[in-house]
Amino acid sequence: QVQLVESGGGLVQAGGSLRLSCAASGRTFSRYQMGWFRQAPGKEREFVAAISWSGASTYYADTVKGRFTISRDDAKNTAYLQMNSLKPEDTAVYYCAADPWGSSRYAATESYDYWGQGTQVTVSS
Repeated sequence: QVQLVESGGGLVQAGGSLRLSCAASGRTFSRYQMGWFRQAPGKEREFVAAISWSGASTYYADTVKGRFTISRDDAKNTAYLQMNSLKPEDTAVYYCAADPWGSSRYAATESYDYWGQGTQVTVSS
């Protein structure tokens, strides 16, 4: 079992930055592919970014490419999402997720076995 706890959300003006953190319990964090997803009111949960277990590969949704950066620190059992140049349309609850199998379908919610409780990000115009 892995427990994930997100933090770092908040209210920011358009053009600003936030860094989300996802702290994981357990000793096998370094083996998990990690993902970030978000869900806006009335919309389905959507893929934002993912990072392979080794950290060598990263993947991004087109909507955030060039603005968001995913990273991981296995020594701290933590994954991060650095969000720059935020836009009002980035407003959502952001979730981190862990995939023990390293699926090639990194953008699919069903590839992830463990989820955090989410952290709210609100971008004002």
